[in-house]
Amino acid sequence: MKLLLDTHILLWAAGQPEKLSESARTLLTTPDNALYFSVASIWEIVIKRGLGREDFKVEPRRLRKLLITHGYRELPVHAEHVLAVETLPTLHKDPFDRLLLAQARSEGMLLLTVDVAVSQYQESVLTL
Repeated sequence: MKLLLDTHILLWAAGQPEKLSESARTLLTTPDNALYFSVASIWEIVIKRGLGREDFKVEPRRLRKLLITHGYRELPVHAEHVLAVETLPTLHKDPFDRLLLAQARSEGMLLLTVDVAVSQYQESVLTL
């Protein structure tokens, strides 16, 4: 299964695995699952870290390197992903989450999230 991690799950997997649910840990450690992180998540971390957000203190270059070293695959943002955002109903206004969902749908992945607002989309979303 191809899994795209939302930004919070990505941060927790990399630095605070105790925050992950048992089901999330199982999905992330199942060898048959291909784990992806989006360039959009790295961008979100850069922006929110720059704003001084306490939950985004991780150094994004180090995080990216760590993820790649541990077998996560980087998903670039393509125009097709950005254009797919337009087709999403406005159930959630966060632009990063909307782009992640559009990427998951475009690439035939499941977006793993803990965000209840994102779970409203149902299709291509797995809320943990």
